[in-house]
Amino acid sequence: MTGYHGRPTAAELVAAVAEFLENDVRAATAPTEHTADAAQVNFHARVAANVLRIVERELLDETATEVGEALTRLGYRDERELAAAIRAGELDDRPDEVLSALRTVVRHRLAIDHPGYADG
Repeated sequence: MTGYHGRPTAAELVAAVAEFLENDVRAATAPTEHTADAAQVNFHARVAANVLRIVERELLDETATEVGEALTRLGYRDERELAAAIRAGELDDRPDEVLSALRTVVRHRLAIDHPGYADG
């Protein structure tokens, strides 16, 4: 998928930075007995790389329309509106439709935040 501005795309840039953090920064900051602070930098590099991988998956995601369609079928624009309607009891008479929409939302979130989790 080519971005609006050609290549490199935002996803490719994010992937490159994540790869740098995962490989170069983490290797350069591997903890030793002489570098106690390196362990903290190494941990933060891992967290930063994980965040970038999530952003990369969001940028490459082609299934987000499924969530929008599921919400639209219930008559809502976003998850916040749906949550408010559920809390208010507005959808108590449509449990199967609500459950189907929520499964779509959760499946999508898991695919972005924890790929492979829903499979195992």
